[in-house]
Amino acid sequence: MRAPLGDFADARPAPDCLDLLVEPVARAVRAWQGAVPADQLVFVDTDPAIADTAAFVEHHGAELLDRSANCVVVAGKRAGGSTLAACVVLSRTRVDVNGVVRKQLGARKASFAPMDTAVSETGMEYGGITPIGLPDGWPLFVDSAVLDTEWVLIGSGRRRGKLIVPGKAFADLPGVVVLESLGT
Repeated sequence: MRAPLGDFADARPAPDCLDLLVEPVARAVRAWQGAVPADQLVFVDTDPAIADTAAFVEHHGAELLDRSANCVVVAGKRAGGSTLAACVVLSRTRVDVNGVVRKQLGARKASFAPMDTAVSETGMEYGGITPIGLPDGWPLFVDSAVLDTEWVLIGSGRRRGKLIVPGKAFADLPGVVVLESLGT
């Protein structure tokens, strides 16, 4: 199969390679019910040493920067509690944690979640966290520009491998809230 973007030697429909995904992501792909069929979610095998966006784009081509998204875990704190959420923005932008995210969570303070928290709570590897397969009940904030992108390259739950997903598919993920200007 040819990947819908980029030049990857190994591209397959994600439902055909569940054994290469971490359990929460594999479970979400198996149970996929969005308007976009699950076989349009494409897994591409990639080198885990270049999983971070800057290294990945340098290796695979600068054009991917405008077609890649990052998923980060944030923590909102308010009196007596903390709420974890995930945010998805195009890779050329940064999540507006102290503005948009803080307001959406109704938090006094918001920050990126510590790496060990993000990894243990999602069941995914750092550098590969994806919005597909997040824990039940988590808010998922997605920048509207992600939905407007025809194909989006995101993490697969592991540092090895990426998913290529139609941008409009993010609107069907559990807990999603689409926001303008989440990425600045």
